[in-house]
Amino acid sequence: MKGSYTGAINDSPGYFGVANKGTLFLDEVGELPMATQARLLRVLETGEYIPVGGTEIRKTDVRIVAATNVNIRQAISEGRFREDLYYRLNSIPIQMPSLRERGEDIVLLFRLFAMQMAEKYKMDRITLDESAKQLLLKYKWPGNVRQLKNITEQISVLSPERLITADILRHFIPEDHETTQLATIPHEGGDHSFENEREILYKILFELRGNVNDMRREMSALKKQLDDVQGGTTPVSTPIPTTQLAPITPASLSTLHAPLSTAEDAVAEEYVEPEKEQENLNLSDLSKQMLEKALERNHGNRKRAAQELGISDRTLYRRLKQYGLDK
Repeated sequence: MKGSYTGAINDSPGYFGVANKGTLFLDEVGELPMATQARLLRVLETGEYIPVGGTEIRKTDVRIVAATNVNIRQAISEGRFREDLYYRLNSIPIQMPSLRERGEDIVLLFRLFAMQMAEKYKMDRITLDESAKQLLLKYKWPGNVRQLKNITEQISVLSPERLITADILRHFIPEDHETTQLATIPHEGGDHSFENEREILYKILFELRGNVNDMRREMSALKKQLDDVQGGTTPVSTPIPTTQLAPITPASLSTLHAPLSTAEDAVAEEYVEPEKEQENLNLSDLSKQMLEKALERNHGNRKRAAQELGISDRTLYRRLKQYGLDK
């Protein structure tokens, strides 16, 4: 409205008002800010809008044509584009092939741009010989049509020759065509998204939880062996079954920090050496002795010894190295 904002000198119906009963083209819609996306969605849903500085709700009936070179599905997964707006705009999708995939269209577009530049700069139109056409078709065109138009303009202005050969054309496009391609980093499962990072985090946490459970089983086995020694009974080693772990999900991550139950606290608490031990061994010596006996009973087979003690192979190897028994 007039005077409602800085620089306003008369009433303005806005783009939707001007395009009423017609077509409105939205270029690079994938780059719209989230707040603008929300306002656009409301207009598309209700057909109503309020002009800048106005208070009156107006109706509009327009056909929307939107274009973008952004990977919208990836932008949605990364939280940069509204999914509901995507489906509202994606009624009739049209995939435009890149310039390198359009074959002879490259030469036709070059001819069109050459005519436009000749008219713009009031000069003779440039043309391509057969060798230049072949070079043009082999180029990868990472900048698509915009790059082709830019190069056509450069040649039109800078080249003194109007008949362009392959040698002249090489001065305006890189000789090594492959280097014009943008470097890409392959991602498992397709385009990059934060799903990959979350999967990596879940795997790390899953392995960490497995290590914690290994330590608990090891402490449980040691406590049982110590109780047998204190009671004067012959220790009978029974492999402790590995608990089946449920897959970690975002909802279950908090359980990693949950307080241990009473039984688990009893297993994990520090073992207090008895005042009277038959062989007066500390915990380290006793662990070493148990490892030696387990290896002796299993004739040096480390895997069976680990199963007998109820610990993982990795934990057994770490203990053997710690006590110098790995030789």
